[in-house]
Amino acid sequence: MQLSEQEIIRREKLKTLEKMGINAFPADEYKITETTKTIKQDFVEGKKVTIAGRLMSRRIQGKASFAELQDSEGKIQVYFNRDEICTGEDKTLYNDVYKHLLDIGDIIGIEGELFNTQVGEMTVKVTNFKILTKSLRPLPLPKVDAEGNVFDGFNDPELRYRQRYVDLIVNPHVKETFLKRTKMYNAMRQFFNDAGYVEVETPVLQAIAGGAAARPFMTHHNALDIPLYMRIANELYLKRLIVGGFDGVYEFSKNFRNEGMDRTHNPEFTVMEIYVAYKDYYWMMDFTEKMIEHCAMAVNGTTIAQFEDQEIDFKAPYARVSMTEAIITYTGFDITGKSEQELFDFAKSIGIEVNETMGKGKIIDEIFGEKCEGNFIQPTFITDYPVEMSPLTKKHRTQEGLTERFELMVCGKEVANAYSELNDPIDQRQRFEAQLKLAEKGDDEAGQFIDEDFLRALEYGMPPTSGMGIGMDRLIMFMTNNPSIQEVLFFPQMKPEKATPAFELDDDEKLVLEILNSSDEPMTLGLVKVKSNLSGKKWDKAAKNLTKYNLVKVEKIDDVVLMKIL
Repeated sequence: MQLSEQEIIRREKLKTLEKMGINAFPADEYKITETTKTIKQDFVEGKKVTIAGRLMSRRIQGKASFAELQDSEGKIQVYFNRDEICTGEDKTLYNDVYKHLLDIGDIIGIEGELFNTQVGEMTVKVTNFKILTKSLRPLPLPKVDAEGNVFDGFNDPELRYRQRYVDLIVNPHVKETFLKRTKMYNAMRQFFNDAGYVEVETPVLQAIAGGAAARPFMTHHNALDIPLYMRIANELYLKRLIVGGFDGVYEFSKNFRNEGMDRTHNPEFTVMEIYVAYKDYYWMMDFTEKMIEHCAMAVNGTTIAQFEDQEIDFKAPYARVSMTEAIITYTGFDITGKSEQELFDFAKSIGIEVNETMGKGKIIDEIFGEKCEGNFIQPTFITDYPVEMSPLTKKHRTQEGLTERFELMVCGKEVANAYSELNDPIDQRQRFEAQLKLAEKGDDEAGQFIDEDFLRALEYGMPPTSGMGIGMDRLIMFMTNNPSIQEVLFFPQMKPEKATPAFELDDDEKLVLEILNSSDEPMTLGLVKVKSNLSGKKWDKAAKNLTKYNLVKVEKIDDVVLMKIL
């Protein structure tokens, strides 16, 4: 393993602590009495507290030092004074451990008492501290100049998503998005539970990848010697539970689709699906808009959410537009009664890429997606999809060729999808067979199997049912003003990490760094050279390489040339 000089130095400090009998990774419980948040909410001067957190900054001034401690609730200033910490003759804990063996990023426990500084800042005066975890890598902390401008922030998206643990440490505002995500889940659960519906769990590994049109991930079960699929949807299992007698079931489902990645798609994502007996899609529209309004209030305290340059209002009711109307409005073309060839020719005439593997449903979906979808910014229900697009949906009760289905559009993207569920097993078999024909034509997202067990369940009788699925990741994007799905997933899927170039320091370079590390202040170039006792040639090479590696900086202040560790 190639280590940077900073990492080497930290490991040397760890060895020094071990020689001093200090365990930098203790196992025993550290009992805290407060957090930074509770201290600030209930501040009482002179109150004794015990807190723990990560050392984020410090300003050492001889025998005293101000520092900043960060825990899960925020940051607070702490004051280290040598004579308060080391009341006897032995000053090792401050002079050696605190000043020279602690690093930014170390996790420490602090005992102390509260006081206000002369400028009124709430501060903990340290009476004792304990190392709880030694950080062996330096944090990529941003720098702030005298005017408050921030430089060298940890802003690179690839690094942030790949190293989310670092992102959360140095960009505390990122945590707020994930706290709001949890609030949304809790609010949705409360809404369903209050309505009397039951949260359930269904299989992730499935013998047949059903319930949606998507390309699955495939695996193999060794003991049974059979192929299995990561679920693309949980719909068919939840419907089995409605057959079994539940009146309402829901599940927060991790789904997996072997597809591309972009700002609104990740191959692993979360969907909430709910099925309620004796309801239809009209009822589900009413239910959905009330539920989302409830969630918006829980997340933001208001139904208004800002998304990029748009202000979105999640307050019910939402507009309702049929898919046929939408396509007429934005293309002038009426899809009603059109043949597959007519749809194909029209799509090509307006510049949409289509091919011979696509059936009517896929072509209509492409037309709507390319020409209509992006126009629906405020929450809007797009209703009454063509039957070819909806193999699990009841045919419309009054309009030939359509189904009782809606999708909820927000910011030009689908957020929810719902049906009056198809419960006729004969019709359902015919729809599955039509999907098989599309798969044979080359559509790799069409259903490639008939789920005989699901059809058997329908033959026992499923009551009239409405079901709805919501893309949880996408919904929280819109409620927290995050234009990329990667921002609302703790650990989004990433391409394999590229190896980073490393460099090895020689003994002369290590010696110079050790000398600089022995002082909290920059040292004159001449003093470092004298202390190193290196020949002119070796000194020049070591200083040049350390500067090239961005480990040290040489600068002239007035007439003095100083060298310091970066």
